[in-house]
Amino acid sequence: MTTITLSDILDDIQTAEEGLRKFERRYWVSSDHFYDLYSKGLLDDGENPEDISEWAGHYKLRQKRMATLEGVR
Repeated sequence: MTTITLSDILDDIQTAEEGLRKFERRYWVSSDHFYDLYSKGLLDDGENPEDISEWAGHYKLRQKRMATLEGVR
């Protein structure tokens, strides 16, 4: 079993935030709004599937690490 350190959690959050900002600037949509649409299946139009997948990945990572961080407190 691998132990994740506080430093690892914070690094992951920072990396995810940088990725989210990149897509928010590119598409002019907040990540929360994007993920709401994504989770409802409203973004599957076949355009930019790599961007959508990567954006969702950054969002999920941030959410997971934020929950982990809350558990550390």
